Amino acid sequence: MVGKRSGRALLREEGLERTDNNFDLTTWPQVNMINQKNYYTEYLKRDDQILPLRLQQEERRNRMATNAKDRDRALAHAKPGDIPTGEPDLDLEDEAGMDESSGLSGQDALGSKVIVIHPGSQNLRIGLASDALPKTVPMVIARKSRVNEAEESDGEPRPKRLKLEDGKPLEPEKMFGEDFAKHYSTMCADLKIHMRNNKRRVLPNSKELIVNYNKRTPPETISEHNDPLRIDWTEVPEDPDLAPGHYTGKDALRIPDKSNPRYKLFWPLRQGWYNERDYKEKKAIYDDFSAIIEDAIKTQLNLTRKKEWGQYSCVFIVPDLYERQYMTQALTMLLRDFGFNRVCFIQESLAATFGAGYTSACVVDLGAQKTSICCVEEGMCVENSRINLKYGGADVTETFIRMMLFDHFPYQDINLNRRHDFLLAEEIKTKFCTLNEGDVSPQLYDFHLRAFGQDTRKYTFKTYDEVLLAPQGHFEPTIFDNSQKLEGRRKLIDRSCDLYDGSPNDPTSSAQSAIIAMISPSAAPGNQSTILNGEATNGNADETL
Repeated sequence: MVGKRSGRALLREEGLERTDNNFDLTTWPQVNMINQKNYYTEYLKRDDQILPLRLQQEERRNRMATNAKDRDRALAHAKPGDIPTGEPDLDLEDEAGMDESSGLSGQDALGSKVIVIHPGSQNLRIGLASDALPKTVPMVIARKSRVNEAEESDGEPRPKRLKLEDGKPLEPEKMFGEDFAKHYSTMCADLKIHMRNNKRRVLPNSKELIVNYNKRTPPETISEHNDPLRIDWTEVPEDPDLAPGHYTGKDALRIPDKSNPRYKLFWPLRQGWYNERDYKEKKAIYDDFSAIIEDAIKTQLNLTRKKEWGQYSCVFIVPDLYERQYMTQALTMLLRDFGFNRVCFIQESLAATFGAGYTSACVVDLGAQKTSICCVEEGMCVENSRINLKYGGADVTETFIRMMLFDHFPYQDINLNRRHDFLLAEEIKTKFCTLNEGDVSPQLYDFHLRAFGQDTRKYTFKTYDEVLLAPQGHFEPTIFDNSQKLEGRRKLIDRSCDLYDGSPNDPTSSAQSAIIAMISPSAAPGNQSTILNGEATNGNADETL
């Protein structure tokens, strides 16, 4: 009888038994695990191993060498008995270092010589990197002209109203056309349904109460000497020859409409790109763009002497989905015209995440005339996530005024082409518009109309759902007026093309192309020249934008 054999015996017979022949598994030298209790390193423990600190030490060393040369030169030219006075010796390890004479140290010293510039379609933000908050300046320039912007096109107001054949205005419910009336009524009905579903109180006749009150409320007149908040208008010399060639910023917006000589407002940027609609030459666009930034540096940063600008560096904020022509012109302006020492370009979303202290985020930038979306991952913009939509806060302002006029706004003559009306519309939008459904109820508000050479008028009016529906246009952009947003595009400034094959070389985004394909399926990937719902491409996907 054969006994039961073990598994090891079977493996030995089959030649599969594991044996140890004392050979190493590899000829590569084996490194034993380090003893965590007995090791030491100086990595990143000395200042000379950290780049920013090493740069500071080099600056201090250069400053010490310069001071020593100046002292030797002064001693050589000094008369006997004279004691030349110079700067005190600087210690290489002194943290005050190169900015001891100015009283700055640490991060303030590093940022006090860096100017940050962020141009926008409506506002320019500028300041030093060491400032807590930037200065905000309207991105506008006023130049002498035969007529002002409100007198152009036969004085056609904005928002545009329909009229009868004899020139008389239509009723407020009809002055903006049937499409706007239907869309506005649909949005009002949808909001009521949504509020009822959320158990919010909805009065059945709220709209009628608002309209009836606004119809029968006349303004109250306040004399100028009784108005404590009267406006200080920009004084224009009576002699046209002595009047300045241009005004910028807030001074430009405060020039009276009927001034002598007339001044016309120009906005160099529109919808995030150069404004080619209102200009006849691209050089005029570049000159106005440069003049606004130059005046802002002189007035807001108190750097009145251009010779001093060579000591400063510049950080220029550009759109996420930028254009190469815009970048080229900005670089030429900053280095050649302004003479900055160094220039750095950084995208808007990246700058926002750095400022907020996040390494990864989805940044949604609601600007005045464009809305941009971009994902930032580990300090880099994700290229194919960049989206640029051509609507923003200015569209909300105009739509809010249209809705208020539709509901018999007491100030029926409002015209956003007039400067004081434009500032008034921005003010009431900022004060009264909201996205909180709890604020949707009949509310009584007032505002003061201050025009040059006229007594102040105080208007009282009521609002209902207009304060919510206007900003909700960001999610329903067909309510906006998108008819003129591409007018004049590529009229003066051609698209940047590759030097060798002639193909467009502006940055592209697959997310932007997907949006255009979704809203306009008939647009080919290489020729998407449509704008719908205020959205437009900004890259190779479009031949006309």
